[in-house]
Amino acid sequence: MLYQPNWESLDSRPCPAWFDEAKFGIFIHWGIYSVPAWGPKGQYAEWYWSAMNDREGETWKFHVRAYGEQFRYQDFASHFKAEMFEPERWADLFARSGARYVALTSKHHDGFCLWPSRQSWNWNSVDIGPHRDLAGDLAGAIRQRGLKMGFYYSLYEWYRPLYLEDPGRYAAEHMIPQLQDLITRYEPSILYTDGEWDHPSDIWQSTLFLE
Repeated sequence: MLYQPNWESLDSRPCPAWFDEAKFGIFIHWGIYSVPAWGPKGQYAEWYWSAMNDREGETWKFHVRAYGEQFRYQDFASHFKAEMFEPERWADLFARSGARYVALTSKHHDGFCLWPSRQSWNWNSVDIGPHRDLAGDLAGAIRQRGLKMGFYYSLYEWYRPLYLEDPGRYAAEHMIPQLQDLITRYEPSILYTDGEWDHPSDIWQSTLFLE
């Protein structure tokens, strides 16, 4: 069945039977924010970069104590080594747990990608840090166990100049090509997008993308 680029048509799509029947899945937030791995009680640790910009906040106070005022968030990238990342063992554990699908954070709001995205040159896990395709390595291991693989993807990026200057152009020139690359490379069974709240769906070109 063909769908049209409008919400009435797109919302008529049925939920995949496998997802409706899968009662348990694994959702993984993992990125360079996992290096400090810290956040005030009740707050997301993956929002570390945003939170540390509040010079009166608890995250900045922690950051100064642990890393010093001159240590930038970007400096965490070279410390994100993924030295204990063993995708085969991860996949075995997930399969034994009874999970039917796994969703990995391919890119959070800081813009750092866990795959070799051309749009994120030098700000991804292949160009810096682990120097490996974390998304691809895990996807392969997950599928070998008969589980479905999916990805979380942040539509917006806190501090990318193009996004701050022109969200529509950012969506067309950066976000959409990046999403297309992610899907073409890994053919995920699930794509969970986040960070849409700043703008309406026409800015994000959501209906055109989903069609």
